[in-house]
Amino acid sequence: MEKFFHLKENGTTVSTEILAGLTTFFAMAYIIVVNPQILSQTGMPWGGVFLATIIAAIIGTLVMGLFANVPYAQAAGMGLNAFFTYTVCFGLGFSWQQTMCMVFLCGLINIIITVTKIRKMIIMAIPESLQHAIGGGIGLFVAYVGMLNVGLIKFTPGDPKAAAKGGAVAATPGLANFNDKVLWVFLIGLVLAIVFTVMKVKGGMLLAIAVTTVIGIPFGVTTWSDSQSLGQTFSELPQTFGAIFSAEGFPALFSDPAKLPLVIVTIFAFSMSDTFDTLGTFIGTGRRTGIFSAEDEKALENGHGFSSKMDKALFADSIATSIGAICGTSNTTTYVESSAGIAAGGRTGLTSVVVAICFALSVFFAPVISDLREKLGRDTSYTVAKNTLARIAAKEAGIEGLDEILAGPTAITFVKGDFIEAAKVIRDFAKDNKALVIKGAAADGTVYDAEGAKKLADLKSRPQLLAEFAGDVKASMAKAAYLFNALPTKAVRTIDALRDKQEKAA
Repeated sequence: MEKFFHLKENGTTVSTEILAGLTTFFAMAYIIVVNPQILSQTGMPWGGVFLATIIAAIIGTLVMGLFANVPYAQAAGMGLNAFFTYTVCFGLGFSWQQTMCMVFLCGLINIIITVTKIRKMIIMAIPESLQHAIGGGIGLFVAYVGMLNVGLIKFTPGDPKAAAKGGAVAATPGLANFNDKVLWVFLIGLVLAIVFTVMKVKGGMLLAIAVTTVIGIPFGVTTWSDSQSLGQTFSELPQTFGAIFSAEGFPALFSDPAKLPLVIVTIFAFSMSDTFDTLGTFIGTGRRTGIFSAEDEKALENGHGFSSKMDKALFADSIATSIGAICGTSNTTTYVESSAGIAAGGRTGLTSVVVAICFALSVFFAPVISDLREKLGRDTSYTVAKNTLARIAAKEAGIEGLDEILAGPTAITFVKGDFIEAAKVIRDFAKDNKALVIKGAAADGTVYDAEGAKKLADLKSRPQLLAEFAGDVKASMAKAAYLFNALPTKAVRTIDALRDKQEKAA
């Protein structure tokens, strides 16, 4: 292991690398659930995307660790998956198979520009002062995203309708209401992370994550989600794996020559976003920590082939995108959360190998991800939502009174059919899964609190009402038939009685 990863040369140990790998994995593990949540909205099978996300992360991270020998992990990129779903599929009208083809081509383009040193030229074109600033920028960005996701800071758009349409509008910033359980768990975790870092506790970041997770259990923040059988999850993988080579893939993508310019522009957008995302992570974290030395930078500029760590790392990142597209997921990219593992002491590819192993083990947690979706049926979708976007969408739809409900971890169930039946399913599921808390509901223009939502579930559903009505109709028809049948029967009996009476009299 020492001979392969050069641990002493990089000033690290096996235990440090393992600890760094675990830290990186837990910092980015959210993508295992979040990515299927986003991509499944395009019609992709949830279980297939779940496995595709893990497989792509394993392969990409292993290539990064074993080929480049650097402590970076790869997985489907946040932001790029949103671009995939909401812009390309929903906005531009491409199918998910066609969009996946564009992701695949994006990966090929990135391989080409890496091999031909175009990527290197881009790196060298970035001023040194800006390169140094990228590290601080990444730190601020990660902190900002964290505070935004937990609701510590909020933005209220001045024009919700324009914001919902994606327009640039003025927004008023503000602090959160501190009666939110999620926020308190976040603050506890933040304090722990700061204390452990100042005290230089080994594995302090990982320890802070673990302690915060445990603390979140009594708060109801740390939860097991709904479940789907492992067998069902694997049965859905063939629907996504290799879908780009099906009739709905490349043949459909290039079937309309009029759309070809749009396809080219979209591929370019995917490529540029992926490229600068990766470069920012490498430059911002690699130079300061010594992962990419001055010799590496010189080799990057003057060398040929894969003569430096940076060369190999860029190549590993490039092929990961195409591999991910074949598996059935959006752009696979180098994760900025790798900085958590680097901060914990990770310096070699052994960190990446540990992350890949953790991703492989996470496959067996498929049974704790999504049974509720199956129970809700095809006419109902269940998805985790961003509270800020959900508030804007609600206001755009003319629904008022959801602001208090849309706080903390939130999942929204959209019902196309009978919402009473969906309410019953969620109510029954919540009884068996205490982690699922019903916050409220909106139906037929009326907003209900938690108690009101539960009362909706107590109402009779449309199928029940139809069944009862049919039963009543059937019963009424039976009674009518009996009545109509009884009249001639009674008449016959009366005639027979009169006949018997006349015969006896004679």
